[in-house]
Amino acid sequence: MTDYRYQGGCHCGAIGFSMRLPKPLTDYSPRACDCDYCTQHGAAYLSDPDGQLTLRVHDATLLSRYRQGSGIADFWVCKRCGVLVAVSHEADDTLYATVNSRAMKDTDQLTDSQCVSPKLLPDSEKITRWQAIWFHHVRVEP
Repeated sequence: MTDYRYQGGCHCGAIGFSMRLPKPLTDYSPRACDCDYCTQHGAAYLSDPDGQLTLRVHDATLLSRYRQGSGIADFWVCKRCGVLVAVSHEADDTLYATVNSRAMKDTDQLTDSQCVSPKLLPDSEKITRWQAIWFHHVRVEP
C-alpha cells in the first residue's frame, strides 16, 4: 500500500502536525463546519480513519485547548499566532483527531471543501461520526 505524507501547523511553528494518508490529497474533500467558531476560523477539516496523525507541540505554553459549544472536543489553537490547527476527542482510551486543512502546506492539492452541519447533531451522534471519520491512530509529541 502506498501512503502519502503531508505536514502542516500554525503560522509561528509552535504547533505542527504530520499525517500519513492512504490516498492522495486529491481524493479528499475537506469538511467546512458551519458552526460560528469554525466559520470564524475559516476551518475545513481533513482526516482518514485509516491514516495516521502526529500532533507536535513545540512550545506547550503556546497551546490552547479550547472547548466550545457542547464541550466534547478540544480545539488546538496557538496562543501566539491564533491558528486553529486541529480538533480532538478522547473516548475509551483512544484519541481521535482531525486537522484544519487550511493549516497544511499542500493546500493546492485539495479539492473544494464541503459544508457540514454537526452543530445540528446531538452529542452522541457527533461522537459516533467523529469515531467513524477522524484519525484513530493519533500520537502527541512534545
